[in-house]
Amino acid sequence: MQTKYHGTIELEEKSMITFEEGIPGFPDAKSFVLLPLQQDAAFTVLQSTEEPTLAFILVNPFEFKPDYEVNLPDKVVGKLAITEPDEVAIFTILTVQSPFENTTANLQAPVVINIEKQQAKQLILTDSPYTPKHHLFKQRNSPNRRESNARSTT
Repeated sequence: MQTKYHGTIELEEKSMITFEEGIPGFPDAKSFVLLPLQQDAAFTVLQSTEEPTLAFILVNPFEFKPDYEVNLPDKVVGKLAITEPDEVAIFTILTVQSPFENTTANLQAPVVINIEKQQAKQLILTDSPYTPKHHLFKQRNSPNRRESNARSTT
C-alpha cells in the first residue's frame, strides 16, 4: 500500500480500522490504518487505505490536556460495539502549522476507536467547552515569558 508519510508498506487486513460513516468532510474514506509518525514520536498517522494522499496526524489528547473529557453517547457506544472502557482509544486530529509550535488540536471532534473491533468514528462534541483550534504548546511570547526574559538579561 502507498502512504503519504511512509512510502510503500505492507499491511495486514486485521490492522485496518473502519469508519462506517467516513470522516466529516471525507464521507467516502472509510478504511484507515494507524501508523507511528516516527519511531519515538507521540504522534500517529491515520492513513487512508483507499487514498494514499489522505492522512491525518493524530495525538493522544490526554498527553497534553490531562483534564480533557469525552462522554461517549450511548448511540456511539452501540455503533462501535464498545463493551469495556479499555477497548476505547481516543485521539484528536492536528492542524500542523509552521512553525510547529503553532500546531493546534481539534478537541471538539475526537476520533474514537474501538481497538478490539477496529471500528471508529469522529465524534463531534456539541455544547462543549473545547475548541477545534486548541494550541498544543504554550505561546512563546506571553507577557510573563517576556518579562522573565527581560529580567534574566539585565
